[in-house]
Amino acid sequence: MELAERVAGWVRDREPELLAELAAWIAQPSVSRTGEGMAEAAAHGVELLRRSGLTPEVVATGGRPALVGTAPGPPGAPHVLVYGHYDVQPAGPLHEWVTPPFEPDFRDGRVYGRGAADNKGQHLAQLLGLRALREVGGGLPCRVTVLLDGEEEVGSPNLAKALRGLDKPDLVLWSDGPVHESGRASVVLGVRGVVTFELRVRGASGVLHSGNWGGVAPNPAWRLVHVLAGMRDARGRVLVDGFADGAAPLSPGERDALAELPVDVPGVLAGIGVSGMEPPSGPGFHERLTGPTFSINSLTCEDGGEHRTVIPNVAVARCDMRLAGGQRVDDVLAALRAHLARHAPDVELVPGGAMNPSRTLPEARWTGAVVRGAAAGLGEEPLLLPALGGSLPIAAFSDELGVPCYGVPLANVDERNHAPNENLALDWFRRGVVAAATLQRAIAEEGR
Repeated sequence: MELAERVAGWVRDREPELLAELAAWIAQPSVSRTGEGMAEAAAHGVELLRRSGLTPEVVATGGRPALVGTAPGPPGAPHVLVYGHYDVQPAGPLHEWVTPPFEPDFRDGRVYGRGAADNKGQHLAQLLGLRALREVGGGLPCRVTVLLDGEEEVGSPNLAKALRGLDKPDLVLWSDGPVHESGRASVVLGVRGVVTFELRVRGASGVLHSGNWGGVAPNPAWRLVHVLAGMRDARGRVLVDGFADGAAPLSPGERDALAELPVDVPGVLAGIGVSGMEPPSGPGFHERLTGPTFSINSLTCEDGGEHRTVIPNVAVARCDMRLAGGQRVDDVLAALRAHLARHAPDVELVPGGAMNPSRTLPEARWTGAVVRGAAAGLGEEPLLLPALGGSLPIAAFSDELGVPCYGVPLANVDERNHAPNENLALDWFRRGVVAAATLQRAIAEEGR
């Protein structure tokens, strides 16, 4: 019998206890932003690692601890690091939840609760896959390290510290976010980075009457609009010199992968109520999600939302720049500072959260094995995504450790991560356990 069949049978035979284990993990609050339940969650996570046959360790980072579990493999076997995070987002508006966020509810083939998909259900599937390999798969075929981050939802500021005491793996696997928007399984090769910041312009010492002072007192809102217009033109070109320095062109393998991704552009745009994409007109839908961008998130004046007929004294733009493989946060911030010093020295730059991008090429050694392993466990050929549009702290591995990193999402498209009524489709959870096992087997076969 094939490994996938044996593990699928193991999941069916133990489904009530596995779902109870999932429910108990979701029921444990672990909100890193506030600290709610974090100490108890660390203890719970340590026990999950132990039950999966791993030797657990709580790693101090200076922030929320990381949880690390290790297990030896056969001599000469590849070393696989599996990354997940045990912290979750705050619940958000409680009145928008159908059932309480930390009281998991099974209905309509899904489990609802904060952390169900992001990320407790997904990394639990990985752990259960390891457990199944021990019980019905003849043991672990690879050396394994599992790292559960306690600060992913606040930007993983201390993840690099947690890595410094670990042996270098051959590759990293992570399961986070949803599958491709078409509903197809996917293997993700990279994530974009991000730099968030505010631009602040100050005018008079206080708010002024627009009739008495209009045309006399400088208006910081107009100043801010003009500064922003000098940073990106109407054709979508970012005008900040040096912003895109280091951004690597797509490789032939990445372009081939992008060409295979299905998308109904008119349908997608209609679904969000627009008729066209942002300029420029050339790049395709998926190519746009791999490259650098500059977005204005909000524009406001510090007027308390009253919108009076005044000249404001402070105008603020909150922005983000998404970074492609090869760009670095420090370089982008330096380019922003240089642009403002040259063109708008009166504008204050206030940096916010940031992450470097991560990039693994389709041509990398382990790509074929990961695709084969995911296909065997998930029951369908996965799409190959060169990069997620969003950002995850994967650069901590690709930069700090210098190894290829592969995402195998195990959550449904409509998981509602970060939103009320977050959920995980149980079919993806079951298939995820099987895929976690077949991935390890495929990697071990590639490493022979």
